[in-house]
Amino acid sequence: MSAARIEHRRQQATREAPAVAVEHVTKTYPGGVRALNGVSLAVEPGTFVAVMGPSGSGKSTLMHCAAGLDTPTSGSAFIDGTEIGRLNETRRTELRRERVGFVFQSYNLVPSLSIADNITLPLRLAGKAPDRDWLRALIERVGLTGQLARRPAELSGGQQQRAAIARALVTKPAVVFGDEPTGALDLRTAREVLDLLRDLVDGLGQTVVMVTHDPAAAARADRALVMADGRVVDTLQAPTAAELANRVTTLEME
Repeated sequence: MSAARIEHRRQQATREAPAVAVEHVTKTYPGGVRALNGVSLAVEPGTFVAVMGPSGSGKSTLMHCAAGLDTPTSGSAFIDGTEIGRLNETRRTELRRERVGFVFQSYNLVPSLSIADNITLPLRLAGKAPDRDWLRALIERVGLTGQLARRPAELSGGQQQRAAIARALVTKPAVVFGDEPTGALDLRTAREVLDLLRDLVDGLGQTVVMVTHDPAAAARADRALVMADGRVVDTLQAPTAAELANRVTTLEME
């Protein structure tokens, strides 16, 4: 294992605070629609957590509040021990840029930039130079060696998502949030991306929180949270796809 990988894993493993935590979080939208209803959870460093639930259960809202993309109506959210709600907007943006990585269904790569420039974009926005050893190890890890000069449109969907994952990791974040990261991919490519996320957790000690509707995807996690009506109603350790599918189907029938 390279020095860059060892250092990244050490940083993840030695954090005392949870990588992500929310405490008694509620979120009520105009009109009185309550998307979250007193949710509390903690995600330990170096773990892979999936969040599942029927449509409208609050899983995406939970991710947005936990990541500092949205503000809870009440309660607190923490990233790497820092309470997001105590920060002004400038510092909150800096925290997301430095300590949080995002992987979305739509990749969100900049079409006019090369893959190399897309991956290092968060560092340039922060005015920081890349750690060359880490960047080299990361590109090798995600399987994009030899693709860096290309534009996103020249790559397959799976390769674009790998570039998005590399971009999410380039700042060595406390946590990577995935919002349906395999939703736009075919089954084989989705499996490859999930294998990569699992490898990042097992091999680098990276923390991953993934929102998904897919039981097979959620079964790759160490722990799956099942949501309904704005609450976490069940937690499954080392879940199987069948267990998760059955649990969500039961909720949809209630």
